[in-house]
Amino acid sequence: MSFPDIVADLKAAMPDLRGRVLANQPLGPFTWFRVGGPAQVLFTPESESDLAYFLAHLPADLPLTVIGVGSNLIVRDGGVPGVTIRLGRGFNEIATDGDTVTAGTAALDKRVAEAAAAAGIGGLEFYFGIPGSIGGALRMNAGANGGETKDVLVEAVGVTRAGAVVRLSNAEMNFAYRKSGADPSIIFTSAVFRGRLTDADAIRARMAEVQNHRETAQPIREKTGGSTFKNPPGQSAWKVIDAAGCRGLIVGDAQVSEMHCNFLINRGNATAQDIETLGETVRARVKAHSGTELDWEIKRIGNP
Repeated sequence: MSFPDIVADLKAAMPDLRGRVLANQPLGPFTWFRVGGPAQVLFTPESESDLAYFLAHLPADLPLTVIGVGSNLIVRDGGVPGVTIRLGRGFNEIATDGDTVTAGTAALDKRVAEAAAAAGIGGLEFYFGIPGSIGGALRMNAGANGGETKDVLVEAVGVTRAGAVVRLSNAEMNFAYRKSGADPSIIFTSAVFRGRLTDADAIRARMAEVQNHRETAQPIREKTGGSTFKNPPGQSAWKVIDAAGCRGLIVGDAQVSEMHCNFLINRGNATAQDIETLGETVRARVKAHSGTELDWEIKRIGNP
């Protein structure tokens, strides 16, 4: 069956669908690395109810992948089979009430921090330094500068593979370092965070510190995917990478950043394979040098 046939069949089975369903859509432009192959089928739901309707009618044998803003993602060059879901405008609203912030999972972490600051809600400043969206933050327990998602989350709302809307408390998310133990098939749609009422000037001063750290210590102007590897227990990933002689290492047109060697960068014409091979080369060299196992923090999807 061709890709257009799959799309036609899905649309025929879902006459009330409002979101866009497209065949063979490039995913590279959605990633910060700007690399990777196409989605066999790309679905962009209009709303949470539209997403639930789609999932309730989606054949169980079709593979399903969810992507966000692509800041911490490698899409392999062979593309992604089955259906890829990307949440868009219907999932980026942010509202504040007292000491809480409610945000759609397509909302950028930075925008959530800004909304909290405008409402005088402290404790979410760390999001100002994370180049991703709330959906990714929930999946990865995203954190930086001394704070992480588990410190501020009240509850997350999502849709199951069967199309049911569910709510998970902080405890039910089963957070650990840079991961959540929540059912991986749930597609999160919104989240509620609780901070503390704080002087707005103090919040903005802290956010300025976070931004200054990013600009002076990380290659944020490059095509990069953020921190590549999780910090090993009791160690800093960049330090063991540097000690193994990997700073500036190049594979194809991908390079370990000279500024921060836990960042990989696309120098302009790298492929996904260049970037992933470079990461695996770094892992092997660190293992040989110090015996330390580096675990990927960047998510990798699709076929080589």
